[in-house]
Amino acid sequence: MNSRQQQLEAFNRLLDIMDELREKCPWDKKQTLESLRNLTIEEVYELGDAIIENDLNEVKKELGDVLLHIVFYAKIGSEQKVFDMADVANAISDKLIARHPHIYGNEIVETEEQVLQNWEKLKLKEGNKSVLGGVPKSLPGMVKANRIQEKARGVGFDWDNADQVWEKVQEELVEFQDEVLAKNHENMEAEFGDVLFSLINYARFVNINPENALEKTNAKFIKRFQYLEEKAKLDGKSLENMTLEEMDVYWNEAKKI
Repeated sequence: MNSRQQQLEAFNRLLDIMDELREKCPWDKKQTLESLRNLTIEEVYELGDAIIENDLNEVKKELGDVLLHIVFYAKIGSEQKVFDMADVANAISDKLIARHPHIYGNEIVETEEQVLQNWEKLKLKEGNKSVLGGVPKSLPGMVKANRIQEKARGVGFDWDNADQVWEKVQEELVEFQDEVLAKNHENMEAEFGDVLFSLINYARFVNINPENALEKTNAKFIKRFQYLEEKAKLDGKSLENMTLEEMDVYWNEAKKI
């Protein structure tokens, strides 16, 4: 691996390249914080894909893309004389030191749970009005639910054990089914949301990241369905004209591969 000096030299090289691109490249010169926003979101999702696929070479590349955006934002900030890359790095360093008094202060903790509780207490002291105030509104629903639960857990608002949560899941399923039978769509939607929220909670208790789990299932389904499409085409068949039983033959083949 590279030495600390080599890492610093590589980062300095990136800063130099950013300076040059901002000065000479027509596209880079036009970019603003707002114009980069959607591109940054896309890059973060691409990084997430690489992590889910456990493609470490791709993770490295996507991390570079995300880092480029961070450097880009810092460059724009420096041009506006608001902040630069040093301010960004120092701000996060200061935050990490302040949020880890058990490392950089006299606080004593023994468990991960205590670290999380201290983290949330410190955030409230810093001015946050609510423990949940830091959860971004634009997060996807499943990710948001997981973060809400983790933050509530950080101040001790949580179930004692997984069995209690599983009982809650079963309770919510019954309530959802009751509304389905009653054909009350508004209540069905509300109860379905409760089912998902309780399942996400249970996943947390058994150390499963629900977003990762669903993405892996999505990828598995896509792979099997595309196998089904390809095999049907090779056999001169059209999915639209096939019965479910016929499609199941290819689907089961895909499951075995």
